[in-house]
Amino acid sequence: MKALREGFGDEIVKLGRENKNVYVVDCDIGKSCKTQPFAREFPGQYVNVGIAEQNAAGVGAGLATCGKIPFVCTYAVFGSMRMCEQIRQEMCYPKLNIKIACSHGGLTPANDGASHQCIEDLGIMRTLPNMTVIAPGDYYATRRLVREAAGMYGPVYMRFTRDAIPFVYDEDEKFEIGKAKLLKQGGDVTIIAAGSVLHLAVKAAKQLEAGGVSVRLIDMHTIKPLDREAVQRALEETGAVLTVEDHNIINGLGSAVCEVAAEYGKGRVRRMGVQDQFGESGPYYTLLEKNGVKAESIAEAAKGMIKQ
Repeated sequence: MKALREGFGDEIVKLGRENKNVYVVDCDIGKSCKTQPFAREFPGQYVNVGIAEQNAAGVGAGLATCGKIPFVCTYAVFGSMRMCEQIRQEMCYPKLNIKIACSHGGLTPANDGASHQCIEDLGIMRTLPNMTVIAPGDYYATRRLVREAAGMYGPVYMRFTRDAIPFVYDEDEKFEIGKAKLLKQGGDVTIIAAGSVLHLAVKAAKQLEAGGVSVRLIDMHTIKPLDREAVQRALEETGAVLTVEDHNIINGLGSAVCEVAAEYGKGRVRRMGVQDQFGESGPYYTLLEKNGVKAESIAEAAKGMIKQ
């Protein structure tokens, strides 16, 4: 088990060694966002603006206009909401080559409580034109997708976890931004998951298969641009799609999939995630279970969709 923020911290150092134009703009939380090793090794490519996220957005935008590849790093709750106007005006509108790397996404801040648990960020970011939105599913996915984000042009929002989560992939797995990963091929029901709850979907799929259910399991690591073809194929071939996310069920992965389903006109979609309520202080998996997100519940919901 490793936290996604550790994957970011490890990969950004590797990128810094390969490209002197890779910069980190930090909001004085390098310890939490795992950027301290980068700061020590590349002090000339590191800017700490202090606890001033809106300033960080502006500094990052300025660096991007000078040909740099800045990664603005903070907590998701601040990187998506406190910086929102600056992201829109200074990053997305001019379509600058800037990356927003946010730790503490979803309910994973756990004991920090609702003020630090960001359940709205993916929805906010996916409504902004020119923005790419990524939610990796484990440590190795994070490393690969951070590298892919650095290699593409344009603004990217990436969400990481504070808590350690189980591995789903190995270090050699390949990823393509905008292209979903098909983990299991099945014909009875499709489970589409993203981010830190992917391993719960994997566990649920195994439980279903043990009971004779043929499960299609998809890792939708890129929320925007969504892999519409993968969704349409799932709707066509299985008829039932269950989405699982650590995010408000409104305007996140589930809503994005529902939009495709509504336009395609086939199949049923059910959303599992944070039930349009704020979090609270408590262990991460307890908070997820309070919102109905656990492997057993995912499996039961899938069975229910098959019956329908």
